[in-house]
Amino acid sequence: MSMSKPQRVSLFILRITMGWMYLYAGISHILDTTFSSAKYIGEAKSFVYLFQWFSNPQVLPVVDFMVKWGMTLLGVSLLLGLFVRISSYLGMLLMFLLYLPLLNFPMVGTNSYLVNQHIIYISGLLLLATCRAGHIWGVEKWLVNLPIFSRYPKLRALIN
Repeated sequence: MSMSKPQRVSLFILRITMGWMYLYAGISHILDTTFSSAKYIGEAKSFVYLFQWFSNPQVLPVVDFMVKWGMTLLGVSLLLGLFVRISSYLGMLLMFLLYLPLLNFPMVGTNSYLVNQHIIYISGLLLLATCRAGHIWGVEKWLVNLPIFSRYPKLRALIN
């Protein structure tokens, strides 16, 4: 896919700004010793049984770990332009799981119909995943030319 310079610059800016947003959110949660997903998922309006299971005392620490480190690693991935496609897809899953508790069809939260910030983040991540955004001034552009990736096509699929 050939892109013009303004398209590449726009995609790069989107990748960097979303990366910063996720990195900041993740690190903020990691540094906040009182952080817990319990209240957020405890107020679930849809898929209540799923989110009750997530708030189980044996499962909640895993959920909290996944939220904190998922956001942090997604941010690092986007900022570096490394494993952007796979991290974007995992980030879309995380954003979808953060969207569902707010959904009280057709409302999301108190002021939105179906679309809120989580859907916008999913859309941005989908764009980054499908446009090979890590190849635009990212580590992937350099990494893809290493001999190991030409010898192992399945490994190359992670970054191409």
